[in-house]
Amino acid sequence: MRRESPASPLRVALRWASARLPPGCSSTGRLAIPTSAGAARGGLRRDVRVIGLVGGAHFVSHFFQLTLPPLFPLLRDDFGVTYVQLGLVMSLFYASSAIGQTASGFLVDHFGARRVLPAGMALVALAMALAGLAPSYWALVAVALLGGLGNSVFHPADYSIFNASVSSSRLGRAYGVHSLCGNLGWVVAPAVVVALSAAFGWRAALLIVGGLGVAAALALATQRETLDDRRELAGLRSVPVGGWSASVKLLMARPILIAFAFFALLATSQIGIQTFSVSAMVAIYEAPLGLATGALTAFFVGSAAGVLLGAFLADRTSRHDLLASVGMCVGALASLVMASAVPPLAVLPVVMALAGFCLGATTPSRDMLVRAATPPGASGKVYGFVYSGLDLGSSLTPLLFGWLLDRGEPRMVFVASAAFMLLTIATVVQVRRQAAPTRVRVPAHR
Repeated sequence: MRRESPASPLRVALRWASARLPPGCSSTGRLAIPTSAGAARGGLRRDVRVIGLVGGAHFVSHFFQLTLPPLFPLLRDDFGVTYVQLGLVMSLFYASSAIGQTASGFLVDHFGARRVLPAGMALVALAMALAGLAPSYWALVAVALLGGLGNSVFHPADYSIFNASVSSSRLGRAYGVHSLCGNLGWVVAPAVVVALSAAFGWRAALLIVGGLGVAAALALATQRETLDDRRELAGLRSVPVGGWSASVKLLMARPILIAFAFFALLATSQIGIQTFSVSAMVAIYEAPLGLATGALTAFFVGSAAGVLLGAFLADRTSRHDLLASVGMCVGALASLVMASAVPPLAVLPVVMALAGFCLGATTPSRDMLVRAATPPGASGKVYGFVYSGLDLGSSLTPLLFGWLLDRGEPRMVFVASAAFMLLTIATVVQVRRQAAPTRVRVPAHR
């Protein structure tokens, strides 16, 4: 008898994400929306394949987001620039991504995610490879802008594929695995890039990871039959509406604008902690750098655990606004505890892990809330637009929180993060309250 090899953690997560539920019924007890795509959706094996491919693409996206920052000390010496100038490189990367996401959403709805996703992955990978050849700082700036445009396709394409191809009873867990894979990309990137740089130099390191990314994009392009988002429009073409003007009107609808604000506030609170909490802990608690860095690692680990639990819960309730609000509230409380300077050093990783867990647990519910506000056939443009709020918040956060630290106010890093979390709760409630009445059918332009 053949013995099965031990399952990898990712395989276990994918099997868990694709657990079977009663046919035609979500775990919340609600019947699935009947469409002609329903028969093609929901197969266990197909769901696992779709979730794995899209999750892998999201891993690549987050990997390249943290490819350059670990090399900043080397880039600073080679190009003779300041850390402020290098920080501007990443701000421009996220600004380019923010601007490009809405346009990418329209491209996804027009040409299909299965074409746009591999193209964007290839573009961001090529940009990182070109960074290894950059002769000057300004060439690096141009490369960052190019990479941001490539990065802009992932969210609209990923969620368009999920909404069309994954059983509605498993969507919460699909969103959870998607977020978990992105977090893994953040964790892996610094270790890989620094190791390659130590062995071969930073230019060779960027060429290697960029080349591997292009190869991954080419492999993904061969999976077009699996990465199919066109089923979302099946049976939904009976109501013609006014073309591009109707699409723009859709994005200006109140629930969509509130969702955009939700993501911008969420990014501001999270990026503030991710980027500046180490410096703030060193200043507030006089913590050793190693302990402060370990506390930030605990934040990421807690976030990953929270995503898994949040995905499980998101598939078993319709009150995603309540889940997200509770998570944000407890996360804000943990952030205020960090600002109080009361916890002893040994407890800092525990408090940071709690904050990460609570924020991570809200991730699948936030995506379900956006889905509830998204008309069938418009996933690309809606997700592209609202997720550009994440990049907007990410691009502005370094300026605000860096200013607070420069003013000698390290506690305000955690206080401001908590304030943005609490503001996020108001947007969560409004998204749920206004999403249902405003859903309309908007045909995609293909």
